[in-house]
Amino acid sequence: MAQFIEFVGNHWILSSLWVGLVVALIVHLNKTGSQGVSAQQAVTLINRTDGRVLDVRDKKEFEAGHIVDAINIPVTKLSASLGQLEKYKSKPLIVVCKAGQQSGEICKTLKEAGFDQVVRLSGGMSEWRAQNLPLVQK
Repeated sequence: MAQFIEFVGNHWILSSLWVGLVVALIVHLNKTGSQGVSAQQAVTLINRTDGRVLDVRDKKEFEAGHIVDAINIPVTKLSASLGQLEKYKSKPLIVVCKAGQQSGEICKTLKEAGFDQVVRLSGGMSEWRAQNLPLVQK
């Protein structure tokens, strides 16, 4: 412990930068405001609690392969289409995008709109495909 304190004293700039990065990471994670679930946890939510999947990819990607009974509302049309999701406010809503990058912001938007149980699929459809889980293709 004494060596740690000596290191911090001798390298206070480096230590300050490290603390700043940790704080920035925590703030960023809080800002996105979404809980991520694995593909297996998503399957459990769908099967046991009648969770719904909201796929925010564009129509072409959606038709190339999507989760069974998924609702497709592209990111660009989400604000105008929130009325379609009103009946799912009391159910878990799993937001899916291509790689899990956009879904955090979508979850935040949905929570602000009054949706209580919103989570994102960690890794998005890429992770779903990597685990060889079933897809519907048109």
